[in-house]
Amino acid sequence: MILDNYFQRLYKHTIKKAAEFASDEINKALSTGGSCLDCGANTGLHFNKFNVDKNNYYGIEWDRDSVATAQKKGLNIIEGDLNKPLPYENNTFQCVFALSVLEHLLNGCLWMKEAKRVLKPKGKLVILTPNISTFFTIFLLLLGRMPSSGPHPDSKILLENRVATKAEHMDVEKDTPVHRHLVVFSYKELNKYLTLIGFKKITGHGFGLYPFPIFSQPFFERIDPYHCHQMVFTALK
Repeated sequence: MILDNYFQRLYKHTIKKAAEFASDEINKALSTGGSCLDCGANTGLHFNKFNVDKNNYYGIEWDRDSVATAQKKGLNIIEGDLNKPLPYENNTFQCVFALSVLEHLLNGCLWMKEAKRVLKPKGKLVILTPNISTFFTIFLLLLGRMPSSGPHPDSKILLENRVATKAEHMDVEKDTPVHRHLVVFSYKELNKYLTLIGFKKITGHGFGLYPFPIFSQPFFERIDPYHCHQMVFTALK
């Protein structure tokens, strides 16, 4: 129990830091104006974090109920599948971002290509996503465990509370399952793929090198971003 609580605190701290960093990068991209595309927009949860008005904020979300809620708030969020071509013209957005979304896609590589297509020249892509090459994942594999439900330190809780105890509501076989990570990139492979499809000035940042304590995280994140739990990548078209 003590160990579980420790990793829960570390996980929450890591997610908070990574999300704040990603939001700062999005705001930097929008500081000179222009529109943004929120991929996996939910009900528009991220809208108030950014320096953008409703006319320049666009979103795409697969869940119909979330889209309906967003549209009632006057947000320009449409229903769509990020595994398919984006329904926008070339060179449309100053910033395209996906916060904890890439790992839920069946075809994340297509999404990254599409993100590049709809970005304006010198527009910015911002991705927040977990890293498959963590020490935590390696440890699970050594134990014979499959870390596909995370990989996070609360994988067991996710399985018990959202899947195993609610078998009648399991969504793991859907094209877009809510609670499962489908394809999780490593730090090096995500960097390599962004380079391959032609992005420029690609920068990766790691957050949360487990199992080290919170006070030591900034040091370890700098020296080894490759095995951090979360990663934020920015890149320019």
